[in-house]
Amino acid sequence: MPLPLRFLPCASALLSLTLAAVTNPANAQQVISSQANAAGQAIYDNLCATCHAMPEATKSPPLDTLRRMGPRAVSYALTNGKMKVQAASLNEKDIDDVVSYLSATADIDNSWIAAHTCPAERSAVDVGKPTIWTQGFDLRNQRRLSAEQAGLTTAQMGKLKLAWSMAFPQTANMRSQPAIVGNTMYYPIVDSGQLFALDIGGDNPCVKWVYEHDVPLRTTIGYHTLADGTPVLVLADAAAHVLLINAISAAVLWDASVKITSVSNVTAMPVLYGDRVFVPISSGELNMGAAPDYECCTSHGAVVALDAKTGARLWVYHTMEDAKPTSVSRVGTQLWGPSGAPIWTAAAIDEQRGLIYVGTGENTSAPATDTSDAVLALRMEDGSLAWKFQATANDIFLTGCTNDPNGPNCPPDYSINKDWDFGAAIMLAQRNSGPDLVVAGQKSGVVWALDPDTGELVWNTKVGPGGAMGGIHWAMAFDGQRLFAGNNLSTGPTADGAAPGLYALDINTGTPLWSYLHQPDCSGNRQQELRSCGSNYGMSAATLLVDGAVIQGSSDGFVKVFDATRGEPLFSFDTARSFDTFNGVKGHGGAIDNFSIWAANGTLFVQSGYGLMGVPGNVLLAFKPAP
Repeated sequence: MPLPLRFLPCASALLSLTLAAVTNPANAQQVISSQANAAGQAIYDNLCATCHAMPEATKSPPLDTLRRMGPRAVSYALTNGKMKVQAASLNEKDIDDVVSYLSATADIDNSWIAAHTCPAERSAVDVGKPTIWTQGFDLRNQRRLSAEQAGLTTAQMGKLKLAWSMAFPQTANMRSQPAIVGNTMYYPIVDSGQLFALDIGGDNPCVKWVYEHDVPLRTTIGYHTLADGTPVLVLADAAAHVLLINAISAAVLWDASVKITSVSNVTAMPVLYGDRVFVPISSGELNMGAAPDYECCTSHGAVVALDAKTGARLWVYHTMEDAKPTSVSRVGTQLWGPSGAPIWTAAAIDEQRGLIYVGTGENTSAPATDTSDAVLALRMEDGSLAWKFQATANDIFLTGCTNDPNGPNCPPDYSINKDWDFGAAIMLAQRNSGPDLVVAGQKSGVVWALDPDTGELVWNTKVGPGGAMGGIHWAMAFDGQRLFAGNNLSTGPTADGAAPGLYALDINTGTPLWSYLHQPDCSGNRQQELRSCGSNYGMSAATLLVDGAVIQGSSDGFVKVFDATRGEPLFSFDTARSFDTFNGVKGHGGAIDNFSIWAANGTLFVQSGYGLMGVPGNVLLAFKPAP
């Protein structure tokens, strides 16, 4: 069947060559010229290596990750994405040289798609009630699936075996959760800009259709049915455009830019509820602002509400007023403020109160605001603020200032300079006694429980010391009694006993019930497979509940399953290794991070290889109970 494709003119000749290889299987295994590599390496060494050589300190992907991301993702980052400011002095040839250097080893062979296209009897997409349709599995972001929904029981979770593995070329960041309806899995590959409709009903998957986007994709996939019965997918790309795609034909129904400033990003899944799509807005200035000649900083977070039928803007909530000129840096650059408080988290929907809940990040320039590092409750009708709870004040932070704290744009002395944002999706949960709680996990290592009517604090519990790379990152899970939070502290146990691991808390009081403390493992050949095995082993990935089992991934490549009541280990698998994949693409696992674990149709799915903050990889693994 024909593959639905959508391309715009490319930014560089090299990127054009790559796209030609994607659209024409006969051009598979195009050889990228290495003649420009010397020039590209010189530019990289001079302009980029300072940060990328210290990935944990600067939140920059290491060279190994960059070289696996593929030409499309690297070119976009330099021309329109995160590295646009750093690359501003480069001309088109310079950018082509850097892309050629970084992508010299990239595998761009997509011929596997044609070889694994579904036969006619498996080619139609499923419609109807989805198993997985939103990032939190429900509007409240509780991230739990019943045995019926997942097709797996707690007892079976201890008997899992690897059923199949598949790999994807030209990617180093396995990060985004799919949507699943029947046997159809809508699966995004962010670096390559591909969205697959896969049939997962047979012994091995096959491809129903592929949508090719012009820039890298960014978010988890949402599945919904419009008022007229049309099944649709909603997601955002790296250019801060929200797409509504027909789930049957892969046709784009609308494409709406949600930028509120030139550096706005969308990192959280857009949520479709009723006749609206709620889109949290973040920003790339966290990475740009420390450059000495950058006028830091002018962007801020927001929530944009779009009409689900047309994509038109209905309202915008801004986390602060527009930035104004404040002072001039010691190198003569104009400084701006306030800025920051980006929103990294997907919204939780409170149908009863007509509210949505989101969490914000740090300020990026002075003055500090009372909406940074905060939980916000917004009225769905008009975007007005119902209440706010600021967990941490005076947190002004720029990534590059970790490397050079005396830079001219770096935070003032009164800043705590912690980067303690709310990255984890906010959750609406219920106490055993009946009243609801708004629950938020912070990178400070603290879990906060708030009154949803007033925003007042009910309880808080610290599970780790936190840090720019520590604390609670993506999402927690809730089974009706216990709240489960992964802690990503990656520097080893501290004096108070906190360590990377998984923590179960009583929902009524926040009292710790049990914990699993993850230890570094460099046994066997893991040191060769995972050079950071002794230092980067936190539990950053979103937590998942299936029946009475809790599942957690680690940044050193393990997926682990525990009994949710007692914390007893049920299953463990090391994904940081090579795999023989059924689709013939060379596969290797790495860090498990982001929204990388889900379940459906009697299968536990794990994607391994998150290169932005960990170890790159490109595999999707399927585990089923042994007979």
